Amino acid sequence: MWWKYLIGVVILMHGLGHFAGVGAAFAKGGSGFNIRPRIFSRGVLYSGPVGKLWTVVWLAAVALLAAGAIGLMLGRAWWPPLAVAGAAVSLLAIVPWWNTVVPGAKAGALLDVAILVALAGPWKEQVVKFLG
Repeated sequence: MWWKYLIGVVILMHGLGHFAGVGAAFAKGGSGFNIRPRIFSRGVLYSGPVGKLWTVVWLAAVALLAAGAIGLMLGRAWWPPLAVAGAAVSLLAIVPWWNTVVPGAKAGALLDVAILVALAGPWKEQVVKFLG
């Protein structure tokens, strides 16, 4: 039973960590993000207009992951789809800026993959039952 709280807190902290992506787009010093361009385009920097607009994706990841984590800890049946959606949006937020993000965001991407494997794979029911 305590597993759901441990995993819930990890997912919640990961979700809240996406606020760093929002802050970095507007911070003068980049808050740990570096000035390398986005992986798909050499001229697009995170501190520019596209990076600032991208904060909507980071905020969506915050909302979805936090809601999924809270649902898990409260034992609600609706938490897995929110956690899966949050992990997918989190990857969408991180991957295009892979050259720019802090190392913690790259570790968070591994957590996103783990969430997707656990909750979108054939063993979803067993994982949900275990965390019950």
